[in-house]
Amino acid sequence: VPNTFVRDRVLTRYMSLVRDALNEAGGSAHELHVDVRPVPASPTNTLPTEAPASTVPFVAPNSTAPAVVSKTGRGAAVGLNPRYTFDTFVKGASNQFALAAAQRVAETPGRSYNPLFIYGSAGLGKTHLLHAIGSYVHEHYPNYEVRYVSTETFLNEYVDGIRNNTISAFKRRYREVDVLLIDDIQFMEGKEGLQEEFFHTFNSLHGSSKQIVISSDRVPDAIPTLEDRLRGRFRWGLITDIQPPDVETRLAILRNKAEREHLDAAPEVLEFIASSVTTNIRELEGALVRVAAYASLNKTQIDVDLARELLVDLVSRRVGKQRSAEQLLSEICDYLGVSVEAVRGRSRQRPIVGARQTA
Repeated sequence: VPNTFVRDRVLTRYMSLVRDALNEAGGSAHELHVDVRPVPASPTNTLPTEAPASTVPFVAPNSTAPAVVSKTGRGAAVGLNPRYTFDTFVKGASNQFALAAAQRVAETPGRSYNPLFIYGSAGLGKTHLLHAIGSYVHEHYPNYEVRYVSTETFLNEYVDGIRNNTISAFKRRYREVDVLLIDDIQFMEGKEGLQEEFFHTFNSLHGSSKQIVISSDRVPDAIPTLEDRLRGRFRWGLITDIQPPDVETRLAILRNKAEREHLDAAPEVLEFIASSVTTNIRELEGALVRVAAYASLNKTQIDVDLARELLVDLVSRRVGKQRSAEQLLSEICDYLGVSVEAVRGRSRQRPIVGARQTA
């Protein structure tokens, strides 16, 4: 292979597959080695000294493809989705503070709000902001190594590293980046070994003034079995949330998607969807796609009555979920394992404070 990065990638991602294939072919007695043999420079493979940022490809989230390195041979952007940028993020009252914090971090990585911890329910735009930060940094700081990873992928690679005796490569992969974007940190709950590894990765990056951005579906104090030392480090920076969008923001999101993807929907239909689908942005955009697809496939125009019929499952679910504030508070407390009285009290214990913030 041409360099140590490719070697490490082969060892962590593909070596077990190669061994399995050899075993099936009766070659279990063979030893496998991956040697680094740099490719000598030549006129045909010499890279240009400069390249525009727009020519840099990206690796889609959760892809198993190797890291994509910019054509200057400098920084790499791994795991980023090019569709998720600040330009495609719709600003509203429910997310404007988180958006401003994300933009500040992207403009001055490692120097503002480190770590940045963004929490909120599923489908509200947390992942979008993580990718937007990564894309901005990669464009404006071409020497920086940027890596996006979900906690699930982080866990899988950690387990592979232990199983294949390549844990050193795993550590280098995440401790030698300039910006680490880690999604859905709540999935570290109950995984002591993974928390231990991330604790040391966090310390290594933060101690070198490298930027860390974390997302979760709840505040750190509301994640059961998360180690206190991790909670404490998450508080070193800024913790901010994203709330469900109001009707104006939902309508803006629908208009933005319809314009970007050339979806045909009448204004009154967009208004109906915005007022009817209130749970999260994924369901909101999914409702628009469903309506637009029906119109396209059946070569018909969609009015509000037909849209209501097409989205009956989403609309009826919303009607059936109308609950009082008392019911909501009780359900939240049951889920977090605390009493309503404790949340209403004045206790400053961390789990109680976290539950109070969530409620």
